[in-house]
Amino acid sequence: MKNTLQETQLSRIKKAVFPVAGLGTRFLPATKAMPKELLPIIDKPIVQYAVEEAIAAGITELIFVTGRNKRAIGDHFDANLELEMQLAAKGKHEVREMVRNIVPEGVSCIFVRQAEPLGLGHAVLCAAPAVGNEPFVVLLADDMMKGDPLPTQELIEAYDRAPGHLLCVDEVALGEVSKYGIVVPGKQHIGSQIAVAGLIEKPTPDKAPSQLASFGRYVFEAEIFVRLRTLKPGAGGEIQLADAIDQLAQEGKVAALKCSATRYDCGSKFGYLSAIVDHAIDHPEYRDDFFALIRDRLATHDAAPVIREVKP
Repeated sequence: MKNTLQETQLSRIKKAVFPVAGLGTRFLPATKAMPKELLPIIDKPIVQYAVEEAIAAGITELIFVTGRNKRAIGDHFDANLELEMQLAAKGKHEVREMVRNIVPEGVSCIFVRQAEPLGLGHAVLCAAPAVGNEPFVVLLADDMMKGDPLPTQELIEAYDRAPGHLLCVDEVALGEVSKYGIVVPGKQHIGSQIAVAGLIEKPTPDKAPSQLASFGRYVFEAEIFVRLRTLKPGAGGEIQLADAIDQLAQEGKVAALKCSATRYDCGSKFGYLSAIVDHAIDHPEYRDDFFALIRDRLATHDAAPVIREVKP
């Protein structure tokens, strides 16, 4: 369901939190000096897709929870007057407008430092002073979404109909449940929302209460901060967001929404590669050439002899 501009403007949710303090160790050495969130999908970094998703849903305050050596993220969303002047001098006005409008007028950015890598729950808690007592969304840039509508819009619309803590979920294969927070389904359902009685982090397939996995889009009310402040360290000695969600869910305060967008796990190399391929297929400038390239490569691969080394 698409919301009208008026409905978006009337939403109570205007703040989005982006936890971007992770080290990106699965992409080393590429992420040794560059934040993983700035890895490009063709010509746009992963985190910018999440930011655009939030802005399209009516968000006007972007809160980035960063870590040491993540200043480049702030630079990306800041003005670069020297670059803009050079582009204008070369007559590249369209590119100049694109660069200067990465964060459009009326949208502000706040950067908060997570001093220690104490987990996703701790990262969200670091945003508490900037969020205050308002409801807010959390977007994990690693979970890149493609579609119409996108999950942040769907979650905000669902919140406006029935306020409360909301998760974005989808079904995964039984063999994949150990990679995600898995929902314990409740008995009560409100329209398209699924009641959540609990959230189990990375269960084994035989212990999974369902195959509904929670992905990187959430709506929270300020109560989540109360839970995070009192949580004891969980797995890995970290403050786990899933543990706070589980507490709230056991009290009947959490619901889930099946989101319709395609998700790419850009925290994994194969998911990142899949996102690049699918976005290249849809790219208006490179689509035809990309298809031709793939056809040529497949034909060359099929025709090439397979040589295997035979060990004595």
